[in-house]
Amino acid sequence: MGALEHGLSRYFSVADLAALRTAHVGIVGAGGLGSNVAMMLARSGIRNFVMADPDVVDASNLNRQSYFPEDVGISKVLSLSRYLTALEPAINFVAHELTVTRENAVSLFDVCPIVVEAVDNAETKVFLYELFAPEKELYVTASGVAGFGDDAMMIRRNPRPNVIAVGDFSRAVGTANPPLAPRVMQAAAMQADAVLAHILSVTRVGE
Repeated sequence: MGALEHGLSRYFSVADLAALRTAHVGIVGAGGLGSNVAMMLARSGIRNFVMADPDVVDASNLNRQSYFPEDVGISKVLSLSRYLTALEPAINFVAHELTVTRENAVSLFDVCPIVVEAVDNAETKVFLYELFAPEKELYVTASGVAGFGDDAMMIRRNPRPNVIAVGDFSRAVGTANPPLAPRVMQAAAMQADAVLAHILSVTRVGE
């Protein structure tokens, strides 16, 4: 048992840790949402990840994404893989340096019963929902994570019981509403929390 799991054993039962250790989570996108979701889930005991993103780290990402200045110009998924395995060497992180398309999405995430959508392209959001919402145990998406201030972040449950959406559902990124760490990371935390709640609910039925 590594240091992280040893520490988690203070908070989680043996059954909880086993459920977290064996879960497989797919994350589409390694930006402000995806990189933070992955880091939070790894710190919570998840060991098996599949992540896809074609981008390299840019200086403009550093204000809200889980990267550092030395990562600029380096693949996001490879940088994130390095940080997660430094935290927990037993993590199995499958990194795809590519764009997720309607044609490759299903095969890329076929081993993941849980998928987190963490992209900002509207067309991609549509086809990911169409492909994964009917099939996955849990599909978590986000909309409206820009800016700062009083607009409340919410959780919405889709008519499909396995689909959860988070965000303020109104503010798109723009000059008046830049993508900033507090709201982006808040949305990422809500997505990660939905994943944890789903996994741990299995071990806690009847408690």
